[in-house]
Formats: sequence, C-alpha cells, structure tokens
Amino acid sequence: MTAVTARAHTNIALVKYWGKADTKLMLPQTSSLSLTLDQFYTDTTVNFVSDLTADEVVLNGQRLTPTASQKVRHVLDLVRQQSDETRFARVSSTNHVPTAAGLASSASAFAALAGAASRSAGLNLSRTDLSRLARRGSGSATRSIFGGFVEWQAGIDDATSLAVPFQEQVDWPIAMVALVLDPRHKKVSSTQGMQSSVTTSPYYPAWKTVVADDLAAIKPAILAQDFTTTGEILEANAMRMHALTLSANPPFSYFNGESLAAMQTVRDLRASGVSCYYTLDAGPNVKVFCQEADLPAVTTRLAAQFGADQVIVAHPGPGIAFL
Repeated sequence: MTAVTARAHTNIALVKYWGKADTKLMLPQTSSLSLTLDQFYTDTTVNFVSDLTADEVVLNGQRLTPTASQKVRHVLDLVRQQSDETRFARVSSTNHVPTAAGLASSASAFAALAGAASRSAGLNLSRTDLSRLARRGSGSATRSIFGGFVEWQAGIDDATSLAVPFQEQVDWPIAMVALVLDPRHKKVSSTQGMQSSVTTSPYYPAWKTVVADDLAAIKPAILAQDFTTTGEILEANAMRMHALTLSANPPFSYFNGESLAAMQTVRDLRASGVSCYYTLDAGPNVKVFCQEADLPAVTTRLAAQFGADQVIVAHPGPGIAFL
C-alpha cells in the first residue's frame, strides 16, 4: 500500500442545509444543492506507514496539533475500520483556498482526504461511498466528490445520507465570482453557528420548508438554464439562512461592512441591467453568480470597489481526481 494523492474542489451551496440532525454522523436537517468550483481545491497525500506511533497531519506546511487534527484522525479511523490497514498515516494537505473563511475549504479538504486515505488503505470505494465517508469529516465535503451541480440527499442514517450528481457536465455559460473580503478564520464556526440556529431561532422550523420549496424550484430552473429563476432562488435562500443567525439567541452574523456593501453593489448592477445574484456561506465573503457575457461588467465593478486582487473568477469544476 502506497502513498496516494487526491484533489477535490470546493463547492458553493446554492440551496443550503444549515443545521445538523445528527452531529456524530453529520446528518443534515435538510437536503441541499451546490455547484463545484474550479478555482478552489485541496491536494492531499496519505500514506500509511510503520514508523509512526500516531497519525501525522501537515496542512499547508504546518504540522497540526492532535486537537486541530481530530476530525482528520476520525476519518482515518473510519478508513482503518473499513480496511485491513492498522498502521498510522502520514497526511500532507495543501489548501488552494483560504481556510475557514466561508469559502468551503473543509469541503475540498475532507473530500480529498476521503479519496486519498481510502485508496492508500487498499479500498476502492465508489464515488457514492466516498461521499458518505467524506461527510463524516465535513458535511459539505459529501458534495465535493462530484463535479458541477450536486445534490446532497439528507437521508435518515449513515447509509442514506449521500451526494448524487445532478448535472456534472455543465454546458451553461455561467460563472461564480468570489469576492474575498476577509481571508481570516471566522469567529463563529459553521458547526457552532448551525447548532445555535437550530436550537434557538424561532424561525428554524420554517427554514426546512423553505429549503424543500427552493430545491423543488431550482432543479427545473437549472435544467432549463433559466438564469433569472436560479439566481433569485439562490440569493433568497442565502438571505433566509443568514436570517437564522440574526434570529438566534444570542444573535450573530457572518457579514461585515464590506459584505453589505458588496450585496448592494450586486443589486445596483442588477438595476442597471447586469444580471447577477449574490450568495454567502458562513463567512463574510460574497460570491456572485453571473453569466459569462456579464462577467466583464461584474468583475470590473467589484475590482474598482474592493481591489482586483480580491476578485477571483470561478467556473463549474470537476469532481474528485487522483493525481
């Protein structure tokens, strides 16, 4: 059994789940739908070796403490349980995406880890089973096993909570512009924020209905390449998710002043005839959904306001690959 390297890309949820039904198995309260992006990815190499007395995890050149690498070691334990492998692993991972800044670095990281670790241990898992394994490290990682538009079906247990490709080959000229407003770690993690929203927001029960309705509406819109309907749904869904953080007790927000300014800029662009919509995950960074024809107008305006180095253009990306 040898070292294996896997690459997985991040994804941006267009219809978000925001809340776990089971924190141990990482089962979500609702299903969700995402778009895998080409510009943000993680490369991870895993090698099970005999000379270690514990798993060794290096991220971006820095060795992680046992506490910081706890989720990684959990996934490695699951791989050992499923295989004949009993040795500890040497893990080296490079994130080509700001970590913990609302750009889904954990999604690409744990998808790549699931792929590299399982293959290094001699397993040849299907992409469906890889998505289940990746989910145990980070919920959104289940979607990063696949490319293009992906649905994470909530399921009811470990066997049924998994991602399925909705439209892997995207022949629709769309783009997602990432506006990196703050690459630092966020103060409230996604896990903390979700739990607080689920347990304290009086509007959480309505959120489940919102997600079900949005999923039912966005799927035919994507298949029909109906840009306006898709954009309206993903923007409204994001704002309703963030309404849960504002209505939690105590209330909190992932927005900063620049987030609000960027959202207004997108609305201003739309009013001027440029078709574009925004979404945000658990962080201040804004992602702008647009069509290729409107990309110059969107990037020019955002670069002028926030700086060209803050603007990254992404397109639909691929599923997991082994390097």
